[in-house]
Amino acid sequence: MAEEHSTGTRHRNHLSTPEMAKEMMDVSMCNDYNVTRTIYSETTFQEDNEKTQLVKKSIPQKLKDNCSCTPATARLKLKQFFPVLNWLPKYRWKEWLVHDLISGLCTGLVGTLQGLAFALLAEVPVGYGLYSSFFPILTYFFLGTSKHISIGPFPVICLMVGQVVLSLAPDEKFIITNSTLNETLIDYEARDAARVLISSNLSFLIGIIQLVLGALQFGFVVRYLGDPLVRGFTTAAAVQVLISQIKLILNIPSTNYSGVLSMVYTTIDIFAHIGQTNFADLTAGLITLVLCLVVKDINERYKHIMRIPIPIEVIVAIVATGISYGVNLEETYNAAIVKNVPSGFIPPVAPDVSLFPQIIVPAFSIGILAYALAVSLGKVYAIKYNYEIDGNQEFIAFGVSNIFSGCFSCFCATTALSRSAVQESTGGKTQIAGIITAAVVMVSLLSVGKYLEPLQKSVLAAIVISNLKGMFWQVVDVPRLWRQSKWDTAIWLFTCFASLLLDIDLGLLVGILFGLLTVLLRVQYPKYSSLGNVPGTDIYKDIKKYKYVNEPEGIKIIQFSSPIFYGNVESLKEGIKLLVGFDAVRVFNKRLKAQRKINKLLKKTKLAANENGIKGNQATDDDSESDDDMDDDYGKKKANYMNMPGDWNAEFPDTVSIPVVSIHSIILDFGQVSFLDVVAVDCLKGIFTEFQRIDVDVYIAEYNDDVLAQLESCGFFNESIKTDFLFLTIHDAVMHIEKQKKRCSTHSVLDMTLHIQEPSQLIEMKDLTELKHSQNLQDQQE
Repeated sequence: MAEEHSTGTRHRNHLSTPEMAKEMMDVSMCNDYNVTRTIYSETTFQEDNEKTQLVKKSIPQKLKDNCSCTPATARLKLKQFFPVLNWLPKYRWKEWLVHDLISGLCTGLVGTLQGLAFALLAEVPVGYGLYSSFFPILTYFFLGTSKHISIGPFPVICLMVGQVVLSLAPDEKFIITNSTLNETLIDYEARDAARVLISSNLSFLIGIIQLVLGALQFGFVVRYLGDPLVRGFTTAAAVQVLISQIKLILNIPSTNYSGVLSMVYTTIDIFAHIGQTNFADLTAGLITLVLCLVVKDINERYKHIMRIPIPIEVIVAIVATGISYGVNLEETYNAAIVKNVPSGFIPPVAPDVSLFPQIIVPAFSIGILAYALAVSLGKVYAIKYNYEIDGNQEFIAFGVSNIFSGCFSCFCATTALSRSAVQESTGGKTQIAGIITAAVVMVSLLSVGKYLEPLQKSVLAAIVISNLKGMFWQVVDVPRLWRQSKWDTAIWLFTCFASLLLDIDLGLLVGILFGLLTVLLRVQYPKYSSLGNVPGTDIYKDIKKYKYVNEPEGIKIIQFSSPIFYGNVESLKEGIKLLVGFDAVRVFNKRLKAQRKINKLLKKTKLAANENGIKGNQATDDDSESDDDMDDDYGKKKANYMNMPGDWNAEFPDTVSIPVVSIHSIILDFGQVSFLDVVAVDCLKGIFTEFQRIDVDVYIAEYNDDVLAQLESCGFFNESIKTDFLFLTIHDAVMHIEKQKKRCSTHSVLDMTLHIQEPSQLIEMKDLTELKHSQNLQDQQE
């Protein structure tokens, strides 16, 4: 049982060594502990404990320290910028090379097929998906800090890129008229060239944004993309990907939509043309989808048995390509095939800066989300394999990778969950597995790619859909989140539906704003509670949540669970008013009016004062005074404050209505208040003043040093509000109040009557306050 005792002199009890050993042994044998120390207000604590003077460095000094360059500093900075210099010299070639080789080969095969498939989402020719699976890996090898994520296209990011591409280069811009055949056609070659230019410039601008944010140490921005928000967004994106790929599986003519309600228009368009379904593509797509889902499930269930997962995408693509080539599906059944897969590399192209103003907004959102997805997955593997990743360095790594790959006509790169899972599950140890993956993709670009030209697009679309299984299963988050947090559930659902109905970029932005709004609402309308003491301890808990806690008599302890700022100061005042059960301003006004009525009745000799209070005959209606009448003269009387009785809870005539105040002290528990602003400090000063006018003392307990510093800097303390009203703990404040009440006698009824019977010697309120304050100081000195 914890006990705190007040001591007359401030000192610590020092035990001799044997006594201390015995004390420690006794403590170790039981669960109780005893504490004997001074009751600490802020004033007494500062007297016993001297503060350390912290010397803040000047801005020139900070710049000098950060910009100074010694050989050791230069080596450290170089290793930070090129993490490969840290891990490559420590690489265990004999132990790890075989694992990285196997992992890289498997991931490369999967990455090749996914690159082709995900290019369909980015609305560019499929061959550029291979470029996007190759170039980003080269730079990430030198700059990245994650050893297990696989760099390249990701469905959600590709879909966002495709939305931008469609908005700037729709089919309608490339319609040409054939006068001979009297029909309109689309110039596919010009359209594809324009779309590749837009996607590569978008990647370049995303890289610049990521690089700048990384250089400015803005890795913290990912914190605003909470897990419920990201999972709700990616679920909505998965639905949009599904709808966009259904068009390819059915191979029906449809219009490409972008912007608000694009998903709705696309769905309507699909049903309008569903009668034109190509059954060869539909059959190939459904078979591919079923096989991929079944085999992926087998890989997941038996991953502890199988050393290498079955590369079902590669197997299906090879078989489908052979069937399509052998049966000649394009000419026989009018199937849609890949057709042109580039062979070799294309030369780098300088970005078109004139496009940047049109794509700056989506570039920012895509860049942040791509970074967030990669870092989130990287942290999972880092925790699993006990190493660290640097968030700011990852920003730099992805920024340089996207700038570099943007020059080679690639679209934005991040990491894909399925590819990274393959790389990790097949035994990948370091980024060398990524280099092997890039080598496999390079072989496909140089020689194998052209053999995939007969592959049906419906097969690639089915491969894309099969990789969305994990995102669709995120729907089961909703019941779990509902049990855990209603706010997080609201963020998940709002972001999901906003992304479905609005443009996907706009949906992400709206989701972020909604998430910030929920935080603001939770801070603006915080919880407040009344605390009581757990008997025999110095612990204070909510009286509504615990049965056997007791409120100290005449003391109200109020806990406010939020920082206090201009947005919630009204909640603070309303909470105090609700918990104490009265309005301090209203009580003060009522007492002023009661004092006027008492003086009036005394003059008419209808009241008499004695030891038991003020008594007299019942006043007539003429003696009564309405609130309106009293309000007319209120300003004059308040300026020349009337003389108050000593005890407002004493017995008064029935005609004198005075609110009863059952408490004499309020303790504000600031243990959960992390900061205050200027408005909050002014509000607190007003609260102290309002309650002091009705003889209720207000104390602050459990505050932190930053809150104290803010109070001091805002001029909170004055002659009537001193640091003596601040206590380190609630129990310190309670014991101080009880000690004061024992030593200080309250104003007796006799004192009150003496004041009233001698109106010529009435004491002004200011003098009364000074007397009370002098008495308090005397008691503290004792």
